[in-house]
Amino acid sequence: MSASASLPFSLTVLGTSGSVPAHGRNCSGVFLQTPLTDVLIDCGEGTQMQLQRAGLSLGRCSTILISHLHGDHYFGLPGLLSSLSLSGRTAPLLIVSPQHLRPRLSPLFELDRFPMPYPLEFRTYSATAPEPLLSLPGLEVLSFPLQHRVPTNGYLLRETPRAGNIRSDKIAEYAIPWPAIPAIKSGGDYHTPDGQVIPHAELVSPAPPPRSFAYCSDTQYFPELASHVRGVDLLYHEASFLDDLRDEAQQRGHSTARQAATVAHDAGAGELVMGHFSSRYASLTDHEEEARTIFPNSHAGRELGQYAVPFVGREDRGKE
Repeated sequence: MSASASLPFSLTVLGTSGSVPAHGRNCSGVFLQTPLTDVLIDCGEGTQMQLQRAGLSLGRCSTILISHLHGDHYFGLPGLLSSLSLSGRTAPLLIVSPQHLRPRLSPLFELDRFPMPYPLEFRTYSATAPEPLLSLPGLEVLSFPLQHRVPTNGYLLRETPRAGNIRSDKIAEYAIPWPAIPAIKSGGDYHTPDGQVIPHAELVSPAPPPRSFAYCSDTQYFPELASHVRGVDLLYHEASFLDDLRDEAQQRGHSTARQAATVAHDAGAGELVMGHFSSRYASLTDHEEEARTIFPNSHAGRELGQYAVPFVGREDRGKE
């Protein structure tokens, strides 16, 4: 697990089981915390209880992303939405998913006859190619198609580029007045009172590269997937089976640990966290061992495990 960053960009895994809870593992859900916003991706049965156990809230979360409409990825939504209502949420909430989620949930809330005190928007989206999906504070969300038995979205969440930090030693050296600093940080040079031009590059330390996270569950292996998540810092990829069952995995629209690691390797990812494990596996040691033969920085995701992406360049990976 990576070291924590001064500004948070951290994944909490809320459930690592496949289609049913098993061996103390819950159904799918992950929670990404970033400096300005949080995002919940998938909401299987028991997600709200897992959020409570992890000490997490949806206070900064304006968006829930649902990968596809198999129950283990969205059956936790009715309870979660009702709890937000009862807790007095008033902030808007957007739920993005493939088609038909709203019609499946609506009857539950009609029976409840309790009006939501917050604006709730359902947006239908089925990815057919990698493309931008929406913008959140400090965060760009892209989607790409996965290959499962029903339309399934993968999601890539990437920080928006930030301005570099002006160097305090240069402020002192050139006696730069504070009103001039915003223009310098925005890319300008500094003109001294005697007419000397100090170039921007000398005055500002480069900003750290934007950090990124990709979510791939559920999907069978296909080589093009690596190009959709190229260079991602943290990759969550399903690994329902071990590689001796790769034929069954393909038939069911799932992947093996070896295949998940192959995607991470070919994408040049920084770290791989696996999940969506079949209930046939009580232990996940073999998943880690299998994946690490291809991609050493692989982990079998654990319930409520936290995985943080630090502020380091890609050339520094592995030095933390």
